[in-house]
Amino acid sequence: MATRTYTKTKRADKEQDTHQKIIDAALLLYGGVGPAATTISAVATKASVQRLTVYRHFPKEADLMAGALKAWFESSPMPDPADWRDRVNPQDWPIAILSMLYNYYSETSNVWAGLLSDRGKLEDLDKALRPADKHLALIQDDIMRHLPAARSGNDLCRAVVRHSVQFSTWQSLTASELDTVEIAALMEDWVRHCPLS
Repeated sequence: MATRTYTKTKRADKEQDTHQKIIDAALLLYGGVGPAATTISAVATKASVQRLTVYRHFPKEADLMAGALKAWFESSPMPDPADWRDRVNPQDWPIAILSMLYNYYSETSNVWAGLLSDRGKLEDLDKALRPADKHLALIQDDIMRHLPAARSGNDLCRAVVRHSVQFSTWQSLTASELDTVEIAALMEDWVRHCPLS
């Protein structure tokens, strides 16, 4: 009985390792060629497994994408609102939030770049990214929450804040050789001094 239990446990561990290898391979390809160009064959090659092994774990490409992105968001979560709500003076929320968000982008940029480049091409990808959209909307609201009333209820300021939290904003400013601290300071200044309509 003990031997049988050990064998089952070992087999389950091996299956879990294979499952993770497939997910890791998919994410590497998503960040490299993008999800639209990622095939089951390419994932199998990258993971050093057979195509049938990939299909056994993920019967459809949509299942693989959903599983890989779910695992990725769990292992690389977006900034947690508790990190500023519980620890930061509300007046400092904009700079604190933007600093945390841009640091997150710097650590996950390879995958984000691939995902966003293909978002308009794949309905399943768009669906998988909607929870991230909701999280960014929450972050936007918190950036606006303790601004002066004239700005917190202003449409132009909200547009500035919406722009400030986008990956593409961080990406473009990074390409201009600004570091994360400089980008956060620049965007916070823009948020605090956005034009009033």
